[in-house]
Amino acid sequence: MSRSRSLLRGRGSHDSGKVGMVELFFDLVFVFAVTQLSHSLLAHLSLGGALQVALLMVAVWWVWIFTSWITNWLDPETLPTRLGLFVLMVAGLLLSSSIPQAFGERGLLFAGAYVFMQVGRTAYALWAVRGEPVNMTRNFQRILLWLMFSGVFWITGGLLEGPQRLALWGLALAIEVLSPSLYFWVPGLGRSTLADWNVEGNHMAERCGLFVIIALGESLLVTGATFAELATSAQGLLGFVVAVLGSIAMWWVYFDSGAERAHHRIAHSDDPGRQARIAYTYLHLLIVAGIIVSAVADELVLMHPEHASPAGVLVIVGGPWLFLLGCALFKWVMNDRPLPPLSHLAGLAVLLLLLPAAWNQLFSALALGSLTTLVMMLVAAWETLALRERAATAGQ
Repeated sequence: MSRSRSLLRGRGSHDSGKVGMVELFFDLVFVFAVTQLSHSLLAHLSLGGALQVALLMVAVWWVWIFTSWITNWLDPETLPTRLGLFVLMVAGLLLSSSIPQAFGERGLLFAGAYVFMQVGRTAYALWAVRGEPVNMTRNFQRILLWLMFSGVFWITGGLLEGPQRLALWGLALAIEVLSPSLYFWVPGLGRSTLADWNVEGNHMAERCGLFVIIALGESLLVTGATFAELATSAQGLLGFVVAVLGSIAMWWVYFDSGAERAHHRIAHSDDPGRQARIAYTYLHLLIVAGIIVSAVADELVLMHPEHASPAGVLVIVGGPWLFLLGCALFKWVMNDRPLPPLSHLAGLAVLLLLLPAAWNQLFSALALGSLTTLVMMLVAAWETLALRERAATAGQ
């Protein structure tokens, strides 16, 4: 296909990795999706509810990150791709609106919207790369076949109820999550290679950073909305401050240095596809999940500062723990460290040490939330000071 007719994103120019306004507009749908996920988890604080929300959370992330891969390859400023994103926005709103009742009366709507987004977007990409090198066509053919295969289980699960729906949707999601690690191998078509996934590193890093901002923004929204409904009290004010400081600490841990160093690494890498797959496609799921669970914890602390149920304890400790685990692995993969950052490992250990005491009701919800926020702030300060000291030593 001639360059003038090609729908591919350009490569090598200063603006080739720039995130377009239409992509930011598309992301607004996922602000709503993240809010729906946190509210659903808060409404179903049980093992079964947590499993359901976890599955929906992975599904939301998966449909978003796959779309980000597509707009990394295809230019979202071209008219066909822009219109395609608008169609996906409509389907995304249907998907997001059905999240609270995805395991109830709106299961088929959720599954149908999800499959339409995954299969429809990939079918469009296959059409968009007609005339491009055959390896690119084969790549999208393989991806489309995998998504059509998993789509059978999504739709069938939407027609069933209860444990059968959960089992079939779990199988469908497992197929999709495993497929990139298997390079979308298909009998007769072989498998893709990392060379086929020659992503624009600047774009991928910025897209995932923006989704982290979306999740943090939802956390602040929950904090502000919940605090606005509370009667004025010292406990409420303290809970508000603790929640905001926790969000700031999470921003600091991710964005102060780690995100920028990883951004530089993938932008100048000879093998960006591998890093995009591991660090941004898989590991960022832990980071985003940690922020969403922490938003639920903030609301619990504000609403019930004096007592935390066993499920509440797991949420208050588990949110920061998931976030730190994701950040630790992300920085480890993207910096060739022999180990993840020591500050993060220490933070993970301290959070685990808090769990037995909190489980035995030695802390109120507010006290436990204050301690987890303190751990996050100490991790942020430790890493910042260590990096500043290392830079000063290297400059001597």
